[in-house]
Amino acid sequence: MAASRKTALALAFFCFLCCNAFLPTSASSDSFLQCLSSMMPSGLVFQQSSSSFVSVLQSSVQNPKFVTNTTVRPLCIITASDVSHVQAAVRCGRWNGVRLRMRSGGHDYEGLSYRSVQPEVFAVLDLAKLRGVHVIPGEDSAWVDAGTTLGELYYAVGTTNPGFLFPGGACATVGVSGFISGGGIGLMMRKYGVGGDNVVDAKIVNANGDVLDRAGMGEDLFWAIRGGGGESFGVVVAWRVKLSKVPPTVTVVNTIKTLEQGAADVLAKWETIILQPAFVPDLTVRVVLQVRQAFFQTLFLGGCSDLVTTLHNVFPELGVTAADCNEMSWLRAMTFIYFGRTDVPAEALLNRTNNLGNYFKSKSDYVRRPVGKATWESLYQQWLSRNGGGQMILEPHGAAVGGANTLTNSPYPHRRGVLYNIQYGSNWCCDANGTNAAAALGWLNGLYGFMQPFVSSNPREAFANYRDLDLGQNVVGQDGVSSFWSGRVWAQRYFMGNYWRLAAVKSMVDPSDYFRNEQSIPPFR
Repeated sequence: MAASRKTALALAFFCFLCCNAFLPTSASSDSFLQCLSSMMPSGLVFQQSSSSFVSVLQSSVQNPKFVTNTTVRPLCIITASDVSHVQAAVRCGRWNGVRLRMRSGGHDYEGLSYRSVQPEVFAVLDLAKLRGVHVIPGEDSAWVDAGTTLGELYYAVGTTNPGFLFPGGACATVGVSGFISGGGIGLMMRKYGVGGDNVVDAKIVNANGDVLDRAGMGEDLFWAIRGGGGESFGVVVAWRVKLSKVPPTVTVVNTIKTLEQGAADVLAKWETIILQPAFVPDLTVRVVLQVRQAFFQTLFLGGCSDLVTTLHNVFPELGVTAADCNEMSWLRAMTFIYFGRTDVPAEALLNRTNNLGNYFKSKSDYVRRPVGKATWESLYQQWLSRNGGGQMILEPHGAAVGGANTLTNSPYPHRRGVLYNIQYGSNWCCDANGTNAAAALGWLNGLYGFMQPFVSSNPREAFANYRDLDLGQNVVGQDGVSSFWSGRVWAQRYFMGNYWRLAAVKSMVDPSDYFRNEQSIPPFR
């Protein structure tokens, strides 16, 4: 009886801590570190005093802009190698007033997964060691650990289940968890939907440190994490993704048109034909604009002859012939799209090594009506021709993401009526805030301003995976909770009408706003 009573009291006290731990506290950073050391191997925690701290911090940083001394750095980095380590990190953080920022692939455009804009005590929970893809041949789903990259997922599916695909993006080093959490636009989204649409189950560590699957978390939270900014609600440790069938042979074609060769004319035709019923969902043509060129990247779920016939009928201006075709498996196609060469082995997709090269800044837009030839010509002459480090990437939506082939019920809102997404990027070397940075950012902001009349408005839509702090940041009240109303400024650009529902979910699962950053979903209050 006495033992049972002690157990009951201990459980009650633990529940009290979980529900009330993140009140204002004077608990020191030392108590947080001591808690971690008592609950996980010490070799997984790297403090600022560690000789390996900087190398671990930079291990998946993609933008050197955020590794300077002007960046607020974490108290420590927790390199979890087991779900129990994630649970321990959350519980220790709640008990001791230390927030966590979660990192998987490190492609967060504002670096909020490993840095803070404002001074605060926080730790990075690095999920890179939690990686693996569990595929069973012939099955149309796979469990993917949160630290897995898209390249690792493509390789595992392509080698174990070659008749299937996951409709991800072109960049192989992007983390699967970040990709899905922000929605995840991909190469075949017109047919299969965005990444969040292709998740059938997940496992999340919530603010109490409990592990929940879809049944345990409920449909509201399951909806929210598949595109509503998963780091706002907990730590997703695994995703069960839907796999779709793919033919043995797909075809990839790369075509370059210069301004002198009529790039503006071809672009004007491209943005109209992606709406046509004849533009089959098995075909996607994405475009990269740089200097005086337009690079058209065509992917077709089928053979060369069918592709050439289709393009001849609906897009003859592209000028594709059989000699331009690269027929290959889906896995080889994803390798070719990322590396741009046919001789790179598929195993190269497993390379996670980052390259801290140029600094960069990105912004995004959505286009709902054709821009037209005259605007494209003006854009080239006034902007792209003047910055060799600037580019625009156009991802076709075709006004109907997912079509009839997927349940398009994730929080990604830019699916009906959108022609394409624009990602603007500006690269520079070799200073974070000097003359080169000012010129590159001035160019980017000027281009963004130039495009305002031609893109969506009220709100001017933006893509959550291309995080942009220029759109606004959360304002934290005296109670330590982010303001719902200040969050509207940026969140309605990413999530539109879904922001209200996301905030309601946040109120249910994390009312104290423990999982918080400068652009996390605030509780509705």
